[in-house]
Amino acid sequence: MRYISTRGSAPILDFEAATLAGLASDGGLYVPETIPSFSRDQITAMADLSYVETAVRVCLPFMGEALTEAELRALLTEAYAGFDHAAVTPLVQLDQRHWLLELFHGPTLAFKDVALQVLGQLFERFLSRRSEHLTIVGATSGDTGSAAIHALAGREHLDIFMLHPVGRVSDVQRRQMTTVMAPNVYNIAVHGTFDDAQALVKAMFNDPAFAGKYRLSAVNSINWARLLFQIVYYFYAAVRLGAPERKVSFAVPTGNFGDVFAGYMAARMGLPVGRLIVATNVNDILARALTSGDYSVGTVEPTAAPSMDIQVSSNFERLLFELHHRDGASLAQAMQGFETSRRMQLDDGQRSQAAELLTAARIDADGMALSLRWAKERCGQVIDPHTAIGLAAAHIQPGDEPIVTLATAHPAKFRDAVERATGIRPTMPARAQGLFDREERYDTLPAELNTVEAYIAERATAR
Repeated sequence: MRYISTRGSAPILDFEAATLAGLASDGGLYVPETIPSFSRDQITAMADLSYVETAVRVCLPFMGEALTEAELRALLTEAYAGFDHAAVTPLVQLDQRHWLLELFHGPTLAFKDVALQVLGQLFERFLSRRSEHLTIVGATSGDTGSAAIHALAGREHLDIFMLHPVGRVSDVQRRQMTTVMAPNVYNIAVHGTFDDAQALVKAMFNDPAFAGKYRLSAVNSINWARLLFQIVYYFYAAVRLGAPERKVSFAVPTGNFGDVFAGYMAARMGLPVGRLIVATNVNDILARALTSGDYSVGTVEPTAAPSMDIQVSSNFERLLFELHHRDGASLAQAMQGFETSRRMQLDDGQRSQAAELLTAARIDADGMALSLRWAKERCGQVIDPHTAIGLAAAHIQPGDEPIVTLATAHPAKFRDAVERATGIRPTMPARAQGLFDREERYDTLPAELNTVEAYIAERATAR
């Protein structure tokens, strides 16, 4: 299995090298050169498998020679041993059509744990056998940062620098990052939005002198391995609801488009997905792009669902690559225009191709609150604001096939918003008890490339 850049001019890599690289050297994102396909019989055979065994079946074709089946199984078993539910990602029924897929049973109570606990294991294995050191640089709108830090804290062969926007993550999200005192963990609060933080990270990767000296890599969903291990739970959920004998749809709370693209890949691999419902909040660039073709950057509006307060969705480039018929040169030109003008127009053919699988919905604050109340009053389920946006989008989808809403975070991570809508203040799970008694450690910097690079240079290990 080989990996190519969406922009066509970066070196072709194997799985190990693509995982360690993160972002491609031409500014693009790595994707598999070919997409493995599963037959109906192979999908049917997954119905009785554990989560780990499902992950082995789904992910092994992407490994090439990087890991044997036994090595992959051992790595996955260790990664999920600390989850607090035996199913790892259990399904919960709401009514005759609607289901929740709980993705928050990992150490930081968010869906990012499902992939990042594995990615931490991969980094350690690959770097140990190469005797190399890596500098992880990432930006987070809340959950990626804490999940990455908990997966990588204390690991010998890497340092991690995580940028988050000042005042634009929840108090629980911030403390899950800033109370980790491992010597290889550095938290940077930047003045600005998540998009500003993400732009700084991309600029560092595109600075050859800096990126080369400190061997940068990524844990954001620009890293292909992140998405690979998110594909698994689409298969795991669908076969438990009757796939491949019937289609199953998924409603996905969406900011950076990575979780949606994992579902898109599952469908390309043969999983009978009815619709992928792209649920956005009022920061609706993805909804606009998919409904009217208008992929233009607006102003980020802070909301009660901060992980979705994004305008530039990095992983949308992977979908655009498919909509450009995997023509890297064509996409590179389009992305250069977008990065200059901050706007792009999808043509009718591209919108039509996307619409074969993807539907989009914009959910405002009132819709989110109504969804939170519906889940509590009608189903006895307390959910978080991001999940509520996904559920609201699911409720306006026509048809009668099962719809699984991805429950992306534990409600206790967003206690204030949940309490305002439902009158109930979620209780912190046992694994997060004492979070507000711990010391925090982070530095606040302006959103200036030279300043952030200088900060990292003082602390990172050069090649």
